[in-house]
Amino acid sequence: MADFVRVAREGACAWITLDRPPLNLIVPEMVEGIRAAFETLRRDPAVRAAVITGAGRATTGGMQLQVLRELDPGRAKAFIASLHEAIGLVHDAPFPTVCMVNGACLGAGFELAMACDMRVASEAALLGLPEIRVGIPSVIEAALLPALVGPGRAAEMLLTGDPISASQAFQWGLVNRVVPPEGLRAATTTLLERILECAPSAVRLQKELIVRWRDTDLRTAVEYGVNAFGQAFATREPREAMDAYLEKRRPRFGS
Repeated sequence: MADFVRVAREGACAWITLDRPPLNLIVPEMVEGIRAAFETLRRDPAVRAAVITGAGRATTGGMQLQVLRELDPGRAKAFIASLHEAIGLVHDAPFPTVCMVNGACLGAGFELAMACDMRVASEAALLGLPEIRVGIPSVIEAALLPALVGPGRAAEMLLTGDPISASQAFQWGLVNRVVPPEGLRAATTTLLERILECAPSAVRLQKELIVRWRDTDLRTAVEYGVNAFGQAFATREPREAMDAYLEKRRPRFGS
């Protein structure tokens, strides 16, 4: 496949798989594949959640160094801007996103994982930003790391390039679940099912608020929430969800 990105639909969920064996190293064609996939998915109201993962034994080992070593300053800036655009589409997706970390998840791949709302990791996973080891800083979505793990831990990861294990990532609050490799897909699917049980419009409104809250002050964030609360009642979902709760039955939100 030219763009090294596969998209499969399973009901209301999209599964996006990086597929460039053996380590799914990122090249410009893959960046374009991620961008194209999420531009398409975000326009489809039937998509209620998305999972990003890697084929084989890694999510991705990061950037293909042979691509990076040939860059000059101008092309380097253009390339990293294109990567930021692609990962930004994941970060701001109108539906919940989960990274299923099945193995090594390094460099730009780790930034892609951090751009997702949630992360489910195999016990065998390693996560890190090794760019400093090859003479470049970690940039763009690496800026998300201090808010996720704290400034001191982020500085250690960024300045040493050392990866952390899945169990360490869990202790630091960086991943939501850590499970044995053979249970990874089941754990991810269970998390998705919990999301899909909820009212579709409410989930989209909540995700929109999560995106808006990242970039605003508390007063404005609360105002966004007040508006979203009113918007929720423009649908039948609140009444149906509340009736279902009171009647001790599953809600019926429709397709």
